Amino acid sequence: MAREHAELAKNAEEHLTQSVDRPWLSSYPPGVPAEIDPGAYRSLTHLLEDAFRNHARSCAAVCMDSELSFAQLDELSSALGAWLQSRQLAKGARVALMMPNVLQYPVAIAAVLRAGYVVVNVNPLYTPRELEHQLKDSGAEAIVILENFASTLAEVLHRTPVRHIVLASMGDLLGFWKGQLVNLAVRHVRKLVPEFSLPLDGGRTVTRFNMAIAEGTRLSLRRVDVSPDDIAFLQYTGGTTGVSKGATLLHRNVVANVLQSVAWFRPKLDTLPAGRQLTVVCALPLYHIFALTACFMLGAQLGMRLLLIPNPRDIPGLVKTLSAHKVNMFPAVNTLFNALANDPEFTRLDFSELVISNGGGMAVQRATAEKWLAVTGCPVVEGYGLSETSPVVTVNRFDLESFTGSIGLPVPSTRVVIRDDDGRDVDIGVPGEICIQGPQVMSGYWNRPDETAKVMTDDGFFRSGDVGVMDAAGYIRIVDRKKDMILVSGFNVYPNEIEQVVSLLPGVLECAAVGVPDDRSGEAVKLYVVRRDPSLSESDLMDYCKENFTAYKRPRHIEFRDELPKSNVGKILRRELRG
Repeated sequence: MAREHAELAKNAEEHLTQSVDRPWLSSYPPGVPAEIDPGAYRSLTHLLEDAFRNHARSCAAVCMDSELSFAQLDELSSALGAWLQSRQLAKGARVALMMPNVLQYPVAIAAVLRAGYVVVNVNPLYTPRELEHQLKDSGAEAIVILENFASTLAEVLHRTPVRHIVLASMGDLLGFWKGQLVNLAVRHVRKLVPEFSLPLDGGRTVTRFNMAIAEGTRLSLRRVDVSPDDIAFLQYTGGTTGVSKGATLLHRNVVANVLQSVAWFRPKLDTLPAGRQLTVVCALPLYHIFALTACFMLGAQLGMRLLLIPNPRDIPGLVKTLSAHKVNMFPAVNTLFNALANDPEFTRLDFSELVISNGGGMAVQRATAEKWLAVTGCPVVEGYGLSETSPVVTVNRFDLESFTGSIGLPVPSTRVVIRDDDGRDVDIGVPGEICIQGPQVMSGYWNRPDETAKVMTDDGFFRSGDVGVMDAAGYIRIVDRKKDMILVSGFNVYPNEIEQVVSLLPGVLECAAVGVPDDRSGEAVKLYVVRRDPSLSESDLMDYCKENFTAYKRPRHIEFRDELPKSNVGKILRRELRG
């Protein structure tokens, strides 16, 4: 009896400690544990191969009405992985992937990881300047790229360490006749493949995707001992210096975040009828960490069908694709939710089995959330994350019936504290910097110990740069952004990068980039310029930015000024330009 009383007292003390230390636990929905076991999988290779075995007969991915089963994804990724190993790449070599959401993408991700290499995700719309930096910084020795973007690679290839190019086309994996027709349409009717010539000096090789698969089927994938602390992804993000840097995500980081997401999502998904395969919409690009974890990795672990959308900007095409499926989970950013909810054809679809609409990447707006709920009957549940956290940090409960503006509660095995500028924890209800500790937090920035030191605290917390406030129930709300980062449709734009590149234009004396509200993208880039050359025009600047920045980074507004506001030491005051 005394032992039982002691045990009860101990449990009560632990509960009290948790409620003070982690007040969010008392707000957790039923069925969600406080902790996950990050060691359940040794690596993402283990997680994926487990999924291939457990769900072999089920559809793993569908794109353009063509499907791959988990067994086929197993076979194709094994073949491509074996082919990559035949290139004599050492364990840990970086392999860049530069594609939209096509069937080749999940094959390539699995192949690179299973072969013991590191995935470097690349935005396929990058300009040559942006691509060159990422390939050189990561040290990528190989790249799998859709031919539509090969002309960009051709411009910079000779200045990068890339030696092996796998050239994919839209028609790969769609079957012979359909693939031929799709390639004909893409190359010659729609003319979506600019002319290119890839230089083969220095021992470089170019191999067509399907040829690499064919050659790989005659080889054996060599088993590689991938540990939890091996690098899985270099996920590039901007920085205070204006130079994009790679968040180093270890296998254990992404495994943990998948398991954290599964723990949070599963109770809601289990409310659906048993025995039917679930479908997750992947309209977010797989090169973005949100889709990578919340669509592909999470979907694979749960045996879900991944509905790949190559071009989510084509709303009529997206709606037509959605009409052929009963979807259960729909991760998206505010702009996509808004565009669909206001499309008349979308409102006619069957949403009877849609139970999770998770918003991330950018703030979800109340008007969008209310419209989406009215159309689909499924509330948008907002979450929060960063490339540096694999990405999920917080998520709202799925049983919310209305928009709250909160980013939710920390997911299992995650601690979030709010700190002042001196690094001290603040009281409940007091704004401060959101700091995160958990198994999903990156090991640091690739080859940038200086940048890592700026964001990692001595007690192991990642400083997000976002200012938030936590209430007594553990819910967090973002109130400001400490960084000058601009958030355009869920993508980070860093003013220093814009300013550094624009300042190289001879006619520019000085410039400053800030974010301004935008109904479509949440924020847009506005550029303030002081001219060195009076003849410099807005169109000159727009043309220059088009050449040097991918679309979401380009200024949408340009304003010329005689001078820019500065501090006493001459620092440009962006906050005054933002008003």
